[in-house]
Amino acid sequence: MRAYVAGIATVIVLLVLGGLATAWFGLMPAGADNSFLPMERWAAKKTLAANIARGEPQPPYPYGPVTDAVLLAGAKGYMANCAVCHGGGAGDESNASSGQYVRPPQFKKHGVDDDPAGETYWKIEHGIRFTGMPSFKKTLTEEQIWQIAYFLKNGTDNLPAAAAAIWNHPHGD
Repeated sequence: MRAYVAGIATVIVLLVLGGLATAWFGLMPAGADNSFLPMERWAAKKTLAANIARGEPQPPYPYGPVTDAVLLAGAKGYMANCAVCHGGGAGDESNASSGQYVRPPQFKKHGVDDDPAGETYWKIEHGIRFTGMPSFKKTLTEEQIWQIAYFLKNGTDNLPAAAAAIWNHPHGD
């Protein structure tokens, strides 16, 4: 029995050392132009889903009800902070977003209006590790983050006129 336990411990130690050596000597691809490693996408999605489920705010959400003024403020906040990666009303993907290892969703094509507002809030507040999604916790107020989350939850097809103007013509063109 002692030899069996020693064998298992040896295998575990060798696996850990192998993983450390792989990272230490740069044997894992680190470039954004490389393919995903086996199980990398699965592990990232599982970890993200578990973190969101554990930490996302639950209703009732603050800063409600969602008014036209809230959606307008959210549209402005989105265009100033998010559109460079997630696109605007024109639906054009930027060079920055098309070159990211994990491509950010383009909200004209893949809206998040089916996600709970608390989930979107969590993603904006905390960001998503190993992607281009930064944490906005230190640069936006809680209210500003909620405004953007409410804007995205509302969907970009049902916006009040002022918010639609920002979304569809961010530069007044």
